[in-house]
Amino acid sequence: MLRREDNERVTRTGPGTPLGQLMRAYWQPVALVSEMPDERPVKAIRIMSEDLVLFRRDDGPGVAGEEPADRPVADRTGRPEGPAGTGAWGLVGRYCAHRGVDLSFGRRESGGLRCLYHGWLYGPDGRCLEQPAEPEHSSFAAKVRIPSYPCVERNGIVFAYLGTGDPPPFPAYDCFTAPEEYTFAFKGLWECNWLQGVEGGIDPSHVSFLHRFVGEDPREVYGQQFSEEVEGTGRKLSELVGASFRPDIEVESAGHGLRVFALRELTEDVRHVRITNLVFPNAFVVPFGNGKVFCQWHVPIDDESHYWFMILYDFEEVTDKETLLAQRLAEVSLPDYRPLRNRSNNWGFDPEEQRALTYTGMGLDINVHDQWAVESMGPVQDRTVERLGISDRAVTANRRLLLKAIASFESGHPVPGLPLDAQEAEELTGPLAIDTITPVDGWEEAWRHRESERRARSPWARREVRDAQR
Repeated sequence: MLRREDNERVTRTGPGTPLGQLMRAYWQPVALVSEMPDERPVKAIRIMSEDLVLFRRDDGPGVAGEEPADRPVADRTGRPEGPAGTGAWGLVGRYCAHRGVDLSFGRRESGGLRCLYHGWLYGPDGRCLEQPAEPEHSSFAAKVRIPSYPCVERNGIVFAYLGTGDPPPFPAYDCFTAPEEYTFAFKGLWECNWLQGVEGGIDPSHVSFLHRFVGEDPREVYGQQFSEEVEGTGRKLSELVGASFRPDIEVESAGHGLRVFALRELTEDVRHVRITNLVFPNAFVVPFGNGKVFCQWHVPIDDESHYWFMILYDFEEVTDKETLLAQRLAEVSLPDYRPLRNRSNNWGFDPEEQRALTYTGMGLDINVHDQWAVESMGPVQDRTVERLGISDRAVTANRRLLLKAIASFESGHPVPGLPLDAQEAEELTGPLAIDTITPVDGWEEAWRHRESERRARSPWARREVRDAQR
């Protein structure tokens, strides 16, 4: 359990909060590129209780045929973002500094957003560039600025840096270095605090129950987690972990955060090794079958709801994006990506299905199972009344790390997974995540050997075989 003040400290992310300041020091996902259609690439964004507008820059005409403002505009790193119209992104405050009008309805002009009310034009750096109704020689516009944040696009997701000073370099994680054709990005809305989502993702023992099938798993393999056979066992992962429900759990520190081992004895000589990772502060990396892995961020909308963003990557095969997208879109409503199964309909609970097919009775999509688990705790879990055991080692390790990092960040000391320079960013690789079987003796070396073999077969990860030896 946590003290009440510590539970507040690790859950509240609004502007000015200790955790909010820490999380803003990392690049955070703000939108899928696919959410920004060519006909209207402008979207209201709420992240960590801050209201913003994301837009793809365009250098259309200004007022009454005026020439566009000079470009390129430097972002907060001091580097030019490139000429407008090249696909660069802008992220600015949602409300006009003039009279508070909503800029998410603004017009894209001259590489920025123009307010519909009085025509004030804002650049992607938040500067007010034009105030058409003011006197021709007025310098008032130069005194006006709204919040702005730099953005970059990585494998289907737009990331933003909402912190102070220069943004950190991007780590060399697999999800960022994989070629786009080997990846797939998606998101989903969960109506609970962000930490509940992260703690579900790094908890290795729940999979033996929450994702269990009472009957035969009827799902097709591609794109369905836990439906592949674990190589060398002839058994689907859902069946294997369901039968071995008491794993040994070990946790170790890593540059990216934590590495979590779930070890299941299958026979006297064979062990199942499942390795997942916390990518500090709000993401995790999980194996997805024999050749795929995904990184998933849990990003606060506010303290009682959040979006998860995922980049799935395949080490060996080009992803079938159409199939994966169809599977995911069938489970959500747009434009908010809210699951069709949710609190309002008891997550689709069916007692007959629970009796005969799935452990939860909530359908075949295991994302819904995870969603139910964390949403059913309430908007913000009361951790002062919980009772944790040995199997919760990863959860308790994460909370200790989070509290320590908040204090370290407040005092200006380094924190996990936040590179200070390009060299440190290049050293943040992987993280290594795998489902495999090994001998009981020597499993520590055996899983790394299997990971090296997988990377050696990969068209794009061969150069990173060395990382599996770490």
